[in-house]
Formats: sequence, C-alpha cells, structure tokens
Amino acid sequence: MLCFGGNWLVSGGVTIARKFRISNLVIGMTIVAYGTSTPELAASVAAAGEHSAIILGNVVGSNIANVGMVIGIASIIVPLAIQKSVLRKEIPIMLGVSVLLILISIDGELSIYDGVLLLVGLGVFGYYTFKDAMKQREETKDQIPQGGNNIYLKSIGLIGLGIGLLYVGAILTVDNAVILAKEFGLSEKIIGLTVIAIGTSLPELITSIIAIRKGHGDIGVGNIIGSNIYNILMIMGVGAALGGVIISADVFVDYAIMILFSIALLIGLKTGIINRTMGVCLAVGYVLYLVLTFFK
Repeated sequence: MLCFGGNWLVSGGVTIARKFRISNLVIGMTIVAYGTSTPELAASVAAAGEHSAIILGNVVGSNIANVGMVIGIASIIVPLAIQKSVLRKEIPIMLGVSVLLILISIDGELSIYDGVLLLVGLGVFGYYTFKDAMKQREETKDQIPQGGNNIYLKSIGLIGLGIGLLYVGAILTVDNAVILAKEFGLSEKIIGLTVIAIGTSLPELITSIIAIRKGHGDIGVGNIIGSNIYNILMIMGVGAALGGVIISADVFVDYAIMILFSIALLIGLKTGIINRTMGVCLAVGYVLYLVLTFFK
C-alpha cells in the first residue's frame, strides 16, 4: 500500500504541477506533503485527550525521522540537488515553527489557545504558499500546459488513491507496531517518538525515494520540509486544540535534536546538493538517536 500510494501520489502531483505551471517544489510542499502527513494527523486525532504524550512524541519523532531517516536514506540512494531558494525561505520557515513550538512549550503545556495559535500559523503558511504558486504561474504565463481535462481528472484520481493507500498502509503499520511495542513495556512517549514516528514517516520515505528516483528531487525534499512544517502547525495544532498536550521536561532534549537535524539539513544544502556522505551522517545520527531514546 505504501509503495503504490507513494508512486501514484508523485505521478499525480507532477502532472498537476505541469498543468498549472507550478514548480515541483511547491507541489511537494503542499499536495504531496499534506498527503503523506495524513497518517500523523489520524494518529494524533486518535490520541487526543488521554494519550497526548503520543501526539507530542509522534510530531517531534516524525520531524527527526523525516530528516535523519528519509533524507538520509534517500540521499544515500541518489544525491539530492535542490534549489538555492529553499535555503532562503522554506528551511528557515521550518526552523522558525520549530522554535515557536519550543517557546509555547516552556510553561509545561500546549493549551487549547496554543493549538489555535499553531492553526493560525498554518493558515498564514498556506496563504504564503498560495501567493508563491500564483507568482510562479504569472512568471510562466506564456507556457501552454499540455493535456486536457481527462489528464487533470486522472491526476486528481491518482492523488486521491495515493493518499488513501498511504493512510491505510501507515495506520496498519502503526497499529500493529504499537501492539508489539506495548508487549515490550515501552512508554507512550517512547512509542510516539520511535514506533509511531517511524510508521507515520514511511509514506514520506517511500514517496521521497520514488520522487527522487524519477528525477523529481524537488518533490522529495519539498515533501520533507512541508511535512515537518505541517506536523507542527497542523498535527500539533489540532492535537492541542482538541484537549491540550502536557509537556514533560525531558522532551526538550528531543526538541534540541529536532533543531540540530534541521540545522544539519540547512548546512548540507549550502552547496546545493546533499551527497551520500551527508546522507550516511544523517542516517547514522538517527540510528544513534533511536538507541539513546530506547535506553535513556
């Protein structure tokens, strides 16, 4: 399900980008990122209230996994080339929302009001992305998109099927992984940071690898950056708005690691490419993080 879903989501997204004269990067940060974030959203809504530790672990753990596991593995397979504009805008936005999450966590709780604040931030980011997409359309208005309405409808269908398969595949993975994790006596926070985070990041991993192997590196990287932004603004926002999230003191260590991985991504992209050496470093760093999380 994950493999087929990722393949169809990428195929539909690329066609939509070409038809509407929008860059692959924007499509990766919007349609594809929203699609691959549906498992995180489903898991967080299901955990809202009594199991808020799972929501927190899921969001922070997924953001770490997206950079360490997904970008790391993808760049080992094929070095990632990316537009320099990402350095100036999208990655700083990703870092900015991460810092915002830390600031509103200092009082030990993400209240309903904090959740609303994050959702407002989601609206602002959505507006910014829409304006950027419209600017790109204006700059390429002389280009005539290929294909008629049939191509358009087929692409929408592929995106819908892809998101559906990613959602069901990830939920099956997560549900059964949680059963196994509880058998080993793991806490909800650790389950969220590791088992659920990895399970709900599988769509990003499969989708990014498929996109990169098809020569659409911008979709692969845009998917990760967009997903990390949505995880904080949308997933954490919805989770907090539904009933608040309690913040334990030890999660600030995980916050710091999330920021470090984001900074590592920023440094790695300064040359415009994430090579295999950087990919190995990210992947090894993520494995070390998992080991420390299980034994701390």
